[in-house]
Amino acid sequence: MARTQALLAFMALSLAAAGHAQAQQSGAARQSSGGGPGIYSCVDSRGRTITADRPISDCNDREQRELNPSGTTRRKIEPTYTAREQAEREERERQAQLQAARQVEERRRERALLVRYPNAAAHDKERAEALVQIDAVISAARKRLGELAEDRKRIDDELEFYKSDPGKAPGSIRRKAEDNARSVDVQNRFIAEQEEEKKRVNARFDEEQARLKPLWAANAAAQAQR
Repeated sequence: MARTQALLAFMALSLAAAGHAQAQQSGAARQSSGGGPGIYSCVDSRGRTITADRPISDCNDREQRELNPSGTTRRKIEPTYTAREQAEREERERQAQLQAARQVEERRRERALLVRYPNAAAHDKERAEALVQIDAVISAARKRLGELAEDRKRIDDELEFYKSDPGKAPGSIRRKAEDNARSVDVQNRFIAEQEEEKKRVNARFDEEQARLKPLWAANAAAQAQR
């Protein structure tokens, strides 16, 4: 009986020792593979490098690193933001994305302009053609004004008979005079609008020219280097 109890005690001790050794080996393996307790590190708002065995509250507003015992980075911990700070951060990111998109669109427009107008001569030619078309329309309107002036002269000749008492002039003649006056106003307004259109066309071509000049220069320099 005593011998059996001794044998059982010996077996229990052996099993306990084996379990302890296995636990030590597992712990050593975790340490060597970076699985042990981490070290937290960050640079605070005053430029100080802080380390601790847990996340650092003074660095909640900035990135922290959790290090392995070997000193390598195990993971990066993003800043903790309040709802307002998060909203502001998202707005900054949105504005940055919009700015980047605008720059991409600007580059695209510049490339399209350069394809359409590879040099100053091509740009000047299209400006001249656009202005010629507007001038042709203005010329036609002024010709119409001349015709209306001739019509008015004939109407005035008819009204001459009723100069002493215009109220006795026939309604048909008065309507002709009124229609003529309205037509003259329409043509004058149309001409004024076309003159404004010429200004807008020139302003557009001037703006394009200012954008194209550095592009033409850069293109010419690149061709010269070839």
